[in-house]
Amino acid sequence: MSRIAVLDYGIGNLGSVYKALVHVGADAELVTTAEAARGADGVVLPGVGAFGACMYALRATGLDRAALDAVDAGTPLLAVCVGLQLLYEGSEESPGIRGLGVLPGDLARLPAGVKHPQMQWNRVVAPAGRRAASALLDALGPDPWVYFVHSFAAPMSDDVVGVCDYGGEVVAAVERGNLWAAQFHPEKSSTAGLALLRAFATRCEANLSAAV
Repeated sequence: MSRIAVLDYGIGNLGSVYKALVHVGADAELVTTAEAARGADGVVLPGVGAFGACMYALRATGLDRAALDAVDAGTPLLAVCVGLQLLYEGSEESPGIRGLGVLPGDLARLPAGVKHPQMQWNRVVAPAGRRAASALLDALGPDPWVYFVHSFAAPMSDDVVGVCDYGGEVVAAVERGNLWAAQFHPEKSSTAGLALLRAFATRCEANLSAAV
């Protein structure tokens, strides 16, 4: 069975993500060092709270290196909520704090005229005009409704595979090869969320098989 390292940098929704992965049959493990994450067949980057505080804690533990190493090696990586946000260069929420820079651009506050944060169930659909297939979006199943809690959103780009309507199109999911990222909480999103975690675990199994 593949081993999935859940990066435990002392902040965020670690327990619930870990338990949800175990629930779907994954061999998940909380890791606190980059060394412990080395050799994992999949990596999960969770996060809850302010961008700056999460980025500071990730760097202080050295687990930023574990996330970057996974991306560089093509190891399946799933980033959740603020974990998705940390993949970008920065955020309007925490000026001067640089993110991991895996994805281009900075996050901005949700549109004016809607309640901040978005704290609700919302439907995820493909962005207008998108034609390319998405394993992440397919994993959620038809007409997926998932649970969001956030006040800042990633910029639109070719890597965006899912959006929700919240005062306009808001980025909900990003996919670039083996890099998957969800602004919503899969572990709180019932059937659709568990299906996504199960599909990620299956992708990690495929990565293990390909390496053998």
